[in-house]
Amino acid sequence: MNKKLNVSASPHVRSKDSTSSIMRDVVIAMVPAAVLGIFNAFKMGTSVGINAILIIAVCIAVSVLAEYVYEKGMKKPITIGDYSAAVTGLILALNMPPYIAPWIPAIGCVFAIVIVKQLYGGLGQNFMNPALAGRCFLLISFAGPMTQFFADGVSAATPLAELKANGLASMLGQYSLTDMATGMIPGTIGETSAIALLVGAAYMLYKKVISWRIPVTYIATVAVFALIFGADGMFNFQYMLAHVLGGGLIFGAFFMATDYVTSPITPNGQIVFGICLGLLTGIFRIFGGSAEGVSYAIIFCNLLVPLIEKFTMPVPFGKEKK
Repeated sequence: MNKKLNVSASPHVRSKDSTSSIMRDVVIAMVPAAVLGIFNAFKMGTSVGINAILIIAVCIAVSVLAEYVYEKGMKKPITIGDYSAAVTGLILALNMPPYIAPWIPAIGCVFAIVIVKQLYGGLGQNFMNPALAGRCFLLISFAGPMTQFFADGVSAATPLAELKANGLASMLGQYSLTDMATGMIPGTIGETSAIALLVGAAYMLYKKVISWRIPVTYIATVAVFALIFGADGMFNFQYMLAHVLGGGLIFGAFFMATDYVTSPITPNGQIVFGICLGLLTGIFRIFGGSAEGVSYAIIFCNLLVPLIEKFTMPVPFGKEKK
């Protein structure tokens, strides 16, 4: 009779999944994109390939260390074992050009972990994706190194930048859609190969780490937006595919927009979230001053999540909808 029982209201949901197991699966899913990104970096030169490996190692190490030091200093429970800091570091690393000085993304990792994540209470309390916040911080602070890309040793525009500046014909003269699918284009370490990213996405969907709703709705909305408002005429499917395969859309849709903490939990809310992401990305890319837009679209929509959930929360069983 001395046993203490925990009493709670139903339903009681049990699962073998834990934060650490989910985060491990996310890391595994990013391995194909990371490996291909490093391979492409070595094609630019041995020093570039080594630098890409160093960026990944530094970002993961600095993210984990920043979380440990902050929690130790604030006398909070140490949570580095849940791998969430490592995931933040890896995502930020894969969003970096392979030739950038490693100390620059290291600053972004500290900003992401300490300012965006820990100061708001740690995992589960941050209101925006830490890795994306870190990337946007670096884009503002180090615009030159963050937006400079090379091909064959000389400065080159990414496919989306070329598309925006000079049109579809000029872009296709330099990069084919096959190049964009396989990753043989200038860009950040992890965003160039659509095939490698989709392999990782398929793994996460198989393991049920993520739902299809956000990424599929997001990509489909961008595709429709590009078909309707494309700069090279309506219903130009090559133009649409360039927007889908180029830049960070697939990486952002599957690996960043699906973040548990900063995305809606309701099924209808996830659909609305994906549509909002697609509309903003399309507006930023086609009508804005930048060729990209994924990072800013996701961060902006992170702020809308409480409102989206408020209007998409299902009515409890036995209650009448107002």
